Amino acid sequence: MVKISLCMIVKDEEAVLARCLNSVKDCVDEIVIADTGSQDGTIEIAKSFTPNVYPFAWTDDFSAARNFSFSKATGEYLLWLDADDFIDKENGKRLKNLKKQLERERPDFVKCPYDTSFDVAGKPLFTFFRERLIRNCAQFRWEGCVHECIAPAGKVILSDFRVRHLGSEKPRADRNLQIYRRYLERGNKLNARDKFYYGRELYYHKLYTEAAALLNDAIADEFAWYVNRIEACALLSKCCLEQGDRPKAVQALLQSFRFGEPRASVLCALGGIFREENKLREAAFWYKAALSARDHSEEGDFDQPADRTFRPLLELVCCCYALGDTTQAIEYHKRAEKEFPDHPSVQYNRTFFQTKNLL
Repeated sequence: MVKISLCMIVKDEEAVLARCLNSVKDCVDEIVIADTGSQDGTIEIAKSFTPNVYPFAWTDDFSAARNFSFSKATGEYLLWLDADDFIDKENGKRLKNLKKQLERERPDFVKCPYDTSFDVAGKPLFTFFRERLIRNCAQFRWEGCVHECIAPAGKVILSDFRVRHLGSEKPRADRNLQIYRRYLERGNKLNARDKFYYGRELYYHKLYTEAAALLNDAIADEFAWYVNRIEACALLSKCCLEQGDRPKAVQALLQSFRFGEPRASVLCALGGIFREENKLREAAFWYKAALSARDHSEEGDFDQPADRTFRPLLELVCCCYALGDTTQAIEYHKRAEKEFPDHPSVQYNRTFFQTKNLL
């Protein structure tokens, strides 16, 4: 049977590390942890699970740290997790079953769903696929000082093994933004992927002019991954809206169609702009398109199911009713109620239509 090594990088994670390791310790054959300078009880917790705990001098480079952790592993396959990730019992079983599949198929990469936000009942709201297990081979190395990745190559398979990103209260503030700035101060150049992610960090910090310039560069870069170019268009549109330029915001969203099939999030964003302008027929057009959009999460998109279902359905209820098409508004309400009967917005619409004697 193949051997799986769990490889992690940590710093000051005493609040969540045991939770993560307890959830996965029985599913892997080896645990390797690189500590990048913890000042709390992280190292002691790590050593209670594995003797393979190594110091690593932090260099403002997440890829360097992850590659170091990989270099210490002896397994045929390398699994990576962050300290605030968690494997529930069902997915622990899936990981053990995946081990048998690795033995049979010998892939180079396994891409798995990554659940990163949840409703009050714990149901995933936001999921995308990440490279999760990688064959232990020198050619597969992490790249990028922030938002690091390994570009899949060779034989790639998809798995239903899911990782839950529960997060932590550890403050991160402008960490990523400062890493990028120091990276540039050292005379380095941004590659296509970095342009997108640095632009996103600038947007998060409300530096809209800087963000727009970098996102435009990412969109124009022919070496950029098409998914990042689509996402850059969506972020650029948000920058334009923050700066009060609706025409450019629409133009940025439409530009995303150059790089792939329209994404539901882009279509909803278009609907939202036209609705804000009270152009309800145009808004309804884009929301209807969002309902028929495909799920692109397996391609690595940050694809949210709500953009294909809940969000456009609710918006269409409002648009159709305002346009005087009560019959169509009620039909969209019934569709929303069937899928999301307990959501407050659906319940509000139900009461509204009942008071109008329309239901």
